Amino acid sequence: MTTVNFQSSPTDAALALRALRQYPDRVAFAWDGGSFTYGQAQGLIAGIQRELAQKGVGPDRNVAILSSNRAEAWCTVIAAQGLGAAICNLHPLAALDLQQAQIAELDPAVLVVDAIGHAAAANALAGVFPDLCLMRLGGSGADDLVANAAAHQSMDVTIDDRAHLPGTLNFTGGTTGRPKSVVRPQGGIGQMTLAILADFPLPENPRYLAVAPISHVGGTKITATLLRGGMIYMVQGFDPAHVLATIEAQRINYTVLVPTMIYALMDHPDAGVRDLSSLQLLLYGASPMSPARLAQGIERFGQIFAQFYGQTECYPITFLPPEDHDPSQPDLLLSCGRPVTSAVITLRDEHGNEVPQGEAGEICVRAPTAMVEYRNRPDETAAAQQGGWLHTGDIARADAQGRFYIVDRKKDMIVSGGFNIYPKEVEDVLYSDPAVGLAAVIGVPHEKWGEAVMAYLVPRSDAVIDVDALQAKIRAAKGAIHCPKEVVIVDSLPQTPLGKIDKVQLRAPHWDGHLRQV
Repeated sequence: MTTVNFQSSPTDAALALRALRQYPDRVAFAWDGGSFTYGQAQGLIAGIQRELAQKGVGPDRNVAILSSNRAEAWCTVIAAQGLGAAICNLHPLAALDLQQAQIAELDPAVLVVDAIGHAAAANALAGVFPDLCLMRLGGSGADDLVANAAAHQSMDVTIDDRAHLPGTLNFTGGTTGRPKSVVRPQGGIGQMTLAILADFPLPENPRYLAVAPISHVGGTKITATLLRGGMIYMVQGFDPAHVLATIEAQRINYTVLVPTMIYALMDHPDAGVRDLSSLQLLLYGASPMSPARLAQGIERFGQIFAQFYGQTECYPITFLPPEDHDPSQPDLLLSCGRPVTSAVITLRDEHGNEVPQGEAGEICVRAPTAMVEYRNRPDETAAAQQGGWLHTGDIARADAQGRFYIVDRKKDMIVSGGFNIYPKEVEDVLYSDPAVGLAAVIGVPHEKWGEAVMAYLVPRSDAVIDVDALQAKIRAAKGAIHCPKEVVIVDSLPQTPLGKIDKVQLRAPHWDGHLRQV
């Protein structure tokens, strides 16, 4: 992979501290019932650092964090990274056994847990790891990190500016096998913030609604917002009515949501009565939006949508700005955008050769924001970095203007009768039916064809799906090979903690007893 001089890259902790010092009296974070200023955030970070340092946190001694959207959790991240430690955000919605596996994999110096939102998990994890140093955000006990930090808030914040040190050890998605931790350097996290400032059209005086988990993509906009002198409003959990009410009451002007959240907002009756005129930018990512539903969203909320594409191994990679969300050019709604200014992208075939324009190939990227390695997995690291490129596992095509169009995940491709079928292309046709609220297309075993196409559909409220008409529409648009052999109407679809439709769970019962899922 391209050598990057991380020594010349600011760390995210250094950028965050720069922002906090610049606007000491402004409100940095707010939530229902409370707030604190930039200066108070800086003081809290200093106090948390003192507590973490006493527990041995520093380079090579890392911190795991399990928290809902709390400003104190973000301050803990900056405090640990400022000490030269890497942090791992455990997903707040993940199952306890997955969190246990990740902690066992990491062996952190300290586990910090939100005592309010995750009290049961804190107690359970303490029982599983009795020798692990557990500190709580809140709770007023002897291990209350926030209360203990208050005694040291007059101290200066420490910044270890060695940008090559690991900054995050977050885990990739997935529900089976040993957890896989992605190592991204401190300088790379800083470069992520700079890329967001360079490519994302953040509003002037940003008022950011953190509703997607800040442990993941929701947290990637915090330092950028603070550098612009903005405010972050923290929301606990996702309730469509509460989110719409908060946008109106707090005059929120931008937020980050995953597509399933946007669909829920669009379909909620309050969307038509709340004053959402302050909203200038609605960023979405984690999975593609249906073009049909995206067009509906633009009609309802305005041309304020912008898409980012990235993954745990590298973020951001591409960006599709609001001006390309033009319903009069529906083909653009299929795009994930052009490369961000910090990234170089190429599309390559299975032999590592660059494909001609218009043909499908795997997205391969070089960027200072890319991972260094999969922790303690040299073989998988080498496979992901073949030829000096980070191989994303996503298949895309490119147009003459440099926009990319993701066809599907490489691993989700269905092979039926020797033909390659990308589920997303079928799902886009399904979503064009106004009766379809959610759609998931998977491959299931078939004695003759190897795999057959199957679709799960969730109807929109009070709508009835005409399966025969949908199948005819798919045959006309894509051909008979793409038409689902079976369509199942369900009330809901399983989702991963990140809000993506969980196709692993959907496929599992169909492939039970088969040695290979191909």
